[in-house]
Amino acid sequence: MDSRTTVERAQRLKQLHAEYQPLVLPTVWDVWSARTAAGAGFPALTVGSHPLAESRGAEDHEGQTFEEVLAAVRPIVAAVDIPVSVDLEAGYGQKPADLITGLTEIGGVGLNIEDTVHSDGGRVRDTQEHANYIAGLRAAADDAGIPVWINGRTDLFLHAKDASGVLDEAIERLRAMEQAGADSVYPVAIQDDDLLAAVTGAVAIPVNSTAHPVKHDLERFRRLGVGRITYGPLLQFAMTDAMKEMLGRWAP
Repeated sequence: MDSRTTVERAQRLKQLHAEYQPLVLPTVWDVWSARTAAGAGFPALTVGSHPLAESRGAEDHEGQTFEEVLAAVRPIVAAVDIPVSVDLEAGYGQKPADLITGLTEIGGVGLNIEDTVHSDGGRVRDTQEHANYIAGLRAAADDAGIPVWINGRTDLFLHAKDASGVLDEAIERLRAMEQAGADSVYPVAIQDDDLLAAVTGAVAIPVNSTAHPVKHDLERFRRLGVGRITYGPLLQFAMTDAMKEMLGRWAP
């Protein structure tokens, strides 16, 4: 994809986050799912690490190399004429500049970056380390002249036995990511109204929440101040359930 188109798509993705409250980005994993979501009228998409790995017979949590992910995502980006963001897990051991270069060379214009480093025993980056990585991504994108949308994710709630017990630490981390240049933040694994309201009220940039395309209520997320919604693996799970139900009628 030529650089001008990539820049235009990056600018469009930024504009969409301002236009929609929340912006819903269907999480896709191949050309078929991307074209289907785009055909349904969605103005932008995201490629999820879990469904992408599942579709390729690989493990999530950096079970693929960065090069393998880029090779899988390239035809997805090329198949649609709307912005595509990509879940790049914890960065696959890449330096921020290399991550931005690889992403933008295939036409990706947004990324999700998490603080659980699966390639290093599943350790969680501390607040400053993760903020520094995001700052490196921001600087690299600026140097490239492409306003890549950076969605900074924290897994503190995911790893905690008591989500409310890590709220203060999570908010500190979200604010550090915001200050480092993240365009949105993603405190994954919370659905509690009070926790969602607390994090959306703590930062001035959109908060990403995971949603189920059938079971959850979009208006509820809007009411709680959520600015961005992705499905994670839940769209693929929902389609798996529907497929099993359809196939089960004639199963031997």
